[in-house]
Amino acid sequence: MNAVLTFNTNGTGSCLYTELIDLHSIGRLEVSRASTIEFNNQTQRWEVKNQRGRTLFFARSRAACLEWEHNNLG
Repeated sequence: MNAVLTFNTNGTGSCLYTELIDLHSIGRLEVSRASTIEFNNQTQRWEVKNQRGRTLFFARSRAACLEWEHNNLG
């Protein structure tokens, strides 16, 4: 899995959080969630939801949801 870290012109960086890069070594962190991955007991599937609670993707596998999140939100 590749990690991509981008910097804005004001010097702030953004990325999908990973421990592949020691982000603490470049400065103070401010972390906010781009999505959540939750298991839906009723439908028996994992769901990726945005901050407003809208389902963006779902699968029977949590790993598939993590991969989708990395490919689409990273």
